[in-house]
Amino acid sequence: MKLLGFNYTKINVEKLKDAMRDLKINSQVDISDIERVNQEIFKSQEGFLAVKFKYKIEYAPGIAVINLEGTILISIDSKLAKDVLKQWKDKKAMTEEFKMPLFNIILQKTGLKSLRLEEEMGLPLHIQLPFLKKNDDSGKK
Repeated sequence: MKLLGFNYTKINVEKLKDAMRDLKINSQVDISDIERVNQEIFKSQEGFLAVKFKYKIEYAPGIAVINLEGTILISIDSKLAKDVLKQWKDKKAMTEEFKMPLFNIILQKTGLKSLRLEEEMGLPLHIQLPFLKKNDDSGKK
């Protein structure tokens, strides 16, 4: 799977409360549509797909919400593209072979955008960033 394009169609962040008591952060990725992209310009053995997604981070109970929506343009093997489109049309489902790398792309791109939005809105980060910690010297003789 090759990423050819990534565009946001909706970016919405809303802070509803300042109090952060009993905070629970949940995130969710949904695919709303998968479509074939005409590739008449390119002579390729690959299929081009446009995948519409929704990514949501909810700060419960009713503290804040981040909603990101967009479209990913990818190229994959033409046989796999046909299989993906058929399965999507028939069952609104995806194989793990297709779903895992797709979700990883979405999580990587939306995760970075969400971190920026969280900082700007004064919200706790939805993922824990690495940090340095002082070694405990109490065990030394």
